[in-house]
Amino acid sequence: MNRRKFVKKLSLSLLGLFTFIYIDSYWFEKYIIDWTKFDLSNKGENTIKIVQLTDLHLREIKYFHKTIAAKIAKEEPDIIAFTGDSITSYKRLHLLEGFLKLLNPDIFKVVILGNKEYDGKVPLEDYRNLFKKYNGTVLVNENHVYTKNTRRINLIGIDDFLTGNANFNKAILNVDKSLDTVVLNHCPEYSDEIAIINEKENLPIKMILSGHTHGGQVTFFGLEIYKPSGSGRFLKGWYKLKNTKMYVSKGIGTTILPIRFCARAEASIFNI
Repeated sequence: MNRRKFVKKLSLSLLGLFTFIYIDSYWFEKYIIDWTKFDLSNKGENTIKIVQLTDLHLREIKYFHKTIAAKIAKEEPDIIAFTGDSITSYKRLHLLEGFLKLLNPDIFKVVILGNKEYDGKVPLEDYRNLFKKYNGTVLVNENHVYTKNTRRINLIGIDDFLTGNANFNKAILNVDKSLDTVVLNHCPEYSDEIAIINEKENLPIKMILSGHTHGGQVTFFGLEIYKPSGSGRFLKGWYKLKNTKMYVSKGIGTTILPIRFCARAEASIFNI
């Protein structure tokens, strides 16, 4: 092969690689949602299906948000868990309402705050009222009992670890310790503290649902380059914390850079 042919082939290869990375980063991994599914049930009656949506970072309503809503409608979950950073500014409350309008109002929504709601000065009362309008409740170190037929479970919502006042002890005040429990905790770093406290409290926690990390958002083929404060030692997927399981979702939106690489956008479905 002469030099001219070599340079031409190398240039085409580099162009192809650049095109692949560009399409993957700016389109595929951002907008083609990875729907992960997990069965933590005992295959008995009254299984409860939960869809986790985290780190939406809504800036506008795009077509892929409508595909998310369509997928949720098809799955017919009992609960949608919004685990923080749905919006990044109080000026985007109308966008969140636009997204909520896409969802079945009969599906119960349980919601916690992330650092972005605090950074964006989203008024808590306005946030509560908005979700209440669409069959939802916002939990800030609080708990809620969800009932399906004869089954009842605890839903525990932790305030944001970075910019709020995460307090698991406060969140479980007067909780029924006989019920299966799901904990929503935006920053996974605080989950170590939850697991330590629960060694004494002994709540039957089925799982902790977290987000915040974006799975690294831009990784070197899965190896983390950067994680935000509040991530701790966690990046994505399942972790065992003493006697407690935690799932860290890669989430849906992006922050700082409008790209994802080897950290595909994710929504998860859990049967418990």
